[in-house]
Amino acid sequence: MSKKDVDQHSGTETTGHEWDGIRELNTPLPRWWLGIFYATIVWAVGYWVVMPAWPLVNGYTHGVLNHSQRADVAKAVEMLKASRRASEARLSKAGLTTIQNDPDLLQFAMAEGKAAFGDNCAPCHGSGGQGHKGYPNLNDDVWLWGGTLGDIQHTITVGVRSVSPDTRQSQMPAFGRDGILKDAQIGDVTEFVLSLSGRSADAKAIARGKKVFADNCVACHGERGLGNRAFGAPNLADRDWLYGGTREDIRSQIELGRGGVMPTWGGRLSPETIKALAVYVHSLGGGE
Repeated sequence: MSKKDVDQHSGTETTGHEWDGIRELNTPLPRWWLGIFYATIVWAVGYWVVMPAWPLVNGYTHGVLNHSQRADVAKAVEMLKASRRASEARLSKAGLTTIQNDPDLLQFAMAEGKAAFGDNCAPCHGSGGQGHKGYPNLNDDVWLWGGTLGDIQHTITVGVRSVSPDTRQSQMPAFGRDGILKDAQIGDVTEFVLSLSGRSADAKAIARGKKVFADNCVACHGERGLGNRAFGAPNLADRDWLYGGTREDIRSQIELGRGGVMPTWGGRLSPETIKALAVYVHSLGGGE
């Protein structure tokens, strides 16, 4: 039997392990620590028996209590729906103008609309509806399809260039990509479009571009470039641009004819939610 090695300073037996002259003491764990450790083992075993714990091939062990957090969430959601049912019914029956004139109903619609906007619209339009390049700013008073409560509700319902049979439809031709206009003509009409909003542009190009604009663009944008909401054609005489307002941006839009897609929310969201969304978007500052 080997002789025990005891550390002379602490009086504690060592394990026999030594590193660079440092010996490891064989100090036992405190009993209170061991007690807690064993208690956690007992608790774990009890938890496995009582609560859902172990994954199986086609499910999991449900435990004696058959507890389900999914069921708890479903119950909480149902309780929330029940608490809102009366207000939802009022919202469903009320017209948009009535909602605006009823403080309680307006408050409910604003809260529901804000939540729906955050869940469904903010990824494109921004959390505050400010939009960015290619996605409309909902805070201003520039609307391609109209900014009244009814217009906004209809646009949300049917979408733009989307799957609904009644979806808003407009198509800007790709004058450059499809070879409709020559490069020089695109340059001239770009200068003319710049001049519509009062910006400096090449005078000679403006004269030539006016003829190109009259032959290709007036049908949708009008002679003065003020646009047409019936076609979703934007006003070219202001300083608001969906895809950017620099000379390069405008030329690119003429060449490529971009057109985004807004989802058809009808059928995906309830009519009450769409109505609340319309009220909320209208309130952001740009509603008519």
